[in-house]
Amino acid sequence: MTERKALEYYVLDVFSNESYKGNPLSVVFTTGNLALKTYQDISKEFGYSETSFVYYSKEQKALNVRSFTPTGIEIDGAGHNLLGAVCGALLKKMPIFDEQSENNRFVIMKKSPISLTVSFDSVTQYPVVQMHQQSAVIKKEIPTYKLAVALGLKIEDLDSNDFVPTIVKTEVAHTMVPIKNSQILNSIVPDHKLLIEISKEYQSEGFYCFTISDQKEDNIAEARFFNPVIGIYEDPATGTAAGPLIGFLTSKKQVKLNTEYKILQGVKLNQPSIIEVMIRENDILVGGSSIITMKGELYI
Repeated sequence: MTERKALEYYVLDVFSNESYKGNPLSVVFTTGNLALKTYQDISKEFGYSETSFVYYSKEQKALNVRSFTPTGIEIDGAGHNLLGAVCGALLKKMPIFDEQSENNRFVIMKKSPISLTVSFDSVTQYPVVQMHQQSAVIKKEIPTYKLAVALGLKIEDLDSNDFVPTIVKTEVAHTMVPIKNSQILNSIVPDHKLLIEISKEYQSEGFYCFTISDQKEDNIAEARFFNPVIGIYEDPATGTAAGPLIGFLTSKKQVKLNTEYKILQGVKLNQPSIIEVMIRENDILVGGSSIITMKGELYI
């Protein structure tokens, strides 16, 4: 009988300090790259929106991260997949920054360096990781009626007061979809087939439906995210969309530079997540915490 190799894994709830809230992510610790089919098989077995695979490279003096969906698609961009992977490595006490300067911390994501800022919560001692995304680029607008039909809404349910559904890119191009209020936001029943058609027509992926929160709320906006073109029907927390949203809101004079804001996501899924965002002159910070909810071994 051939002996199989054991790999340790964590399941973390990302953008949360509480288990069973936030966005669950499986993080698998390896000693190097695996075969593509192995990545895909493990990600399918976990079934979360994404699974991240990490190992420390002595040559690159950095943590390497690759992330896959259950349908086998490898993910670009710094979102919950990267945040959870870095938090997992830090909670595992991996020395991922020992050979880096404090002012130049980074990890490698699909061969590209992603800059990070890391601190530790004074109460919980959990790591708080801020990912540095590129400045937002405002791209095409999408006709309101197309999104209304695809989301099962009326045209008037989309907030057209200076907002139009717009594709915005930092790491990944997502469509920002303004919704009139929280009640309508949480009533959305999307037609995934129509959303896939729109994604292909406009060459973008993911629809970040958002509503501006009341001033009494702790968060600037509440959001839901649908990305069926890569097999994610709804995501509880989406860092790659939070960056574009804060960039979009800045272009509409809704937020200020160098000010921290929070985005609430995952309420409809009963997995409330808080994403911390800040837009700066040359980049956007997207961050938060993660907590280990499960750990174990898998076999290949």
